[in-house]
Amino acid sequence: MLNFLRTTVLLAALTAIFMAVGYFVGGQSGMLMALGFAALTNLFAYWNSDKMVLGMQNAHEVDPQLQPDLYRTVEALSQRAGIPMPKVYVIDTDQPNAFATGRNPQNAAVAVSSGLLRYLEPREVAAVIAHELAHIKNRDTLTMTITATFAGAISMLAQFGLFFGGGNNRDNPLGPIGALLAVFVAPIAAMLVQMAVSRTREYEADKDGGLILGDPLALASALNRISTISQRTVNIAAERNPAMAHMYIVNPLNGQRMDNLFSTHPNVENRIAALQRQAAEMRVDATGRRPAPRFGQPQARIAPRENGGGWRVPSTGITEADNPTRRGPWG
Repeated sequence: MLNFLRTTVLLAALTAIFMAVGYFVGGQSGMLMALGFAALTNLFAYWNSDKMVLGMQNAHEVDPQLQPDLYRTVEALSQRAGIPMPKVYVIDTDQPNAFATGRNPQNAAVAVSSGLLRYLEPREVAAVIAHELAHIKNRDTLTMTITATFAGAISMLAQFGLFFGGGNNRDNPLGPIGALLAVFVAPIAAMLVQMAVSRTREYEADKDGGLILGDPLALASALNRISTISQRTVNIAAERNPAMAHMYIVNPLNGQRMDNLFSTHPNVENRIAALQRQAAEMRVDATGRRPAPRFGQPQARIAPRENGGGWRVPSTGITEADNPTRRGPWG
């Protein structure tokens, strides 16, 4: 219910920005046209925005034959999370990162970059996937995907009105100044709404991802590694489509490292500190283990979990002899 309310408020705010752009560019008629455009954008975003986002990020779908360990990991963690198995995609970029998309858990997808599979340990990859599955379970993916679509559409509408004479419309209350305000202020307003939603949900997905995997410190380690490597690698697809940056687990754009009003993501150090506190509460050590119970002493009630050394990639049934060309746990 809370997520539904958040999504409703978000869509109302973005629709209002849409209408304001139309008003400053074309007066009342422009506002009505913008309202119609917003309605069409809502419909398109609900049914097609996930496909559009995956395509714009150069993601391609994989199966158990192409990425057996990755696929089995997503499958096993989906069962832990209690959601249907999402489709699995790999993004062609050397920057380690990941995102989830889809209008609901029944029509969801998890996308990880080739760099994530190359640079992270299996336990860290599993933690990142658990984080993305938390977004799916909490139905954040619909909101995040629609927001990305709306932010891009608002910028496009403002520029369209300016370059095609919207500022000269007699119904425009501020004339050319109104059109300029629409071009520069509206995209910033949409970005602020987008960031406020994204930053809150990242903290929630970190916590829920730690619970799904049972190993918050694995996610803390993954965030630290992703953040460090991302500073020296470029995600070209994300740089071309910055409105989609908030969908990634770590900001894929260069130059936004501070936890301030204009950050798409919370500060990584703050997220790691929150995960460390969660691990202390769950009594999980740096290897993902929990201490063995001591008889005769009262024990805190915790969720059952195998006490055997942290996460292991589920077995695929493929041995090294079957495929001697494989170089690592991800093929």
